[in-house]
Amino acid sequence: MSDFVRLNGSMCTFNGSDSWVILSPIEQSIKNKIESVGTPLRDWNINIYRGVLTGYNEAFIIDTAKREEILANCKTEDERKRTAELIRPILRGRDIKRYGYDWAGLYLIATFPAKHYDIDRYPAVKNYLLSIGIEKLEQTGKTHIINGEVIKARKKTNNKWYETQDSISYWDDFNMPKIIYPNMTKYMPFVWDTQKYLTNQKCFIITGSSTAFLTAFLNSSLFKYCFRDSFPELQGGTRELSKIFFDKIPVLQPTNEIEKHFKDLVDDIQRDFSKEKAIAIDGEIYKLYNLTQNEIEQIGYIEIK
Repeated sequence: MSDFVRLNGSMCTFNGSDSWVILSPIEQSIKNKIESVGTPLRDWNINIYRGVLTGYNEAFIIDTAKREEILANCKTEDERKRTAELIRPILRGRDIKRYGYDWAGLYLIATFPAKHYDIDRYPAVKNYLLSIGIEKLEQTGKTHIINGEVIKARKKTNNKWYETQDSISYWDDFNMPKIIYPNMTKYMPFVWDTQKYLTNQKCFIITGSSTAFLTAFLNSSLFKYCFRDSFPELQGGTRELSKIFFDKIPVLQPTNEIEKHFKDLVDDIQRDFSKEKAIAIDGEIYKLYNLTQNEIEQIGYIEIK
């Protein structure tokens, strides 16, 4: 054992009170390069938010056929137009892939309390929600017995019966270019969204500066290699990608020119994904971090979709 330690041992420095891990010399070299030029994401000009919690997905998340039915029930073109704007496409955690998504044709009736909607201006939506049952939708926490059936209302809040449970003061961030990723996943996929999708509570979104570059970095082999273990592993190999764990990740902050370059790369790979393009983006990131060929070979291509 002593000969093994003498031949294979390496010096590790343990500073501060943060958790630590024993690394090989090449692993230390890669980690040191990342940390020496990186800024923790908590210090970036970005926001990380959870997706929408409706309190009753069966009512507020609808398929395309139900959306078309509601729109067909609008009495005027003005009502139809504002109703169409209220019913927004939504992505769920399970829909997100690396550099892409599989939209399931689902929509959210986005009656956020912070927007102070007058439901009487949306009679087709009002009639649909009433068909679900106001006792199920009211936000009182009360229990009702209707026709012998026990009906539990949504959690008690100050919101109106037709509003989502979340107040969502950051509703406008969904309209910005943003990164979407699932809150719990084996695969750690990230997609850059410019189509103004809403998301459910099984996703997080990141808005703010340099989101195209950050999408590429988070999808990169370098990120998976260095930081996958920064996120706690749950049952079945699932990782919890909560904001508190992202805050500590150090990432190089790109110039405007670099962000524009990565925007083109991300746009291209999201139009037509290929492993070759993902490897090429890895290569662009390795250049920014000045990794050696030996370090690049150590990382390899980590194919987690």
